[in-house]
Amino acid sequence: MTDISSEESLLQFPCDFPIKVMGKNVEGFAQAVADIVVAHAPDFDPATMEMRPSKENHYLSLTVTIRATDKAQLDALYRALTAHPMVRVVL
Repeated sequence: MTDISSEESLLQFPCDFPIKVMGKNVEGFAQAVADIVVAHAPDFDPATMEMRPSKENHYLSLTVTIRATDKAQLDALYRALTAHPMVRVVL
């Protein structure tokens, strides 16, 4: 397996990049995720966020698609999302 340096990437920037975020279906979860995403991708429109509750409505899956400018932006966004206590999984 080869490591990809920070200068190399399989992605061509800028590009549209979807991110799936999952957590408990509680009040404020979607807003917290939207706030984090906007902090890292100011042109993100929270109205475009897709929301899907789980079958039993205990969890909520959010899909946000940002216009990614570089790998550093994506890395910082993933770190911020995974650090949030309401977030369970980021894909």
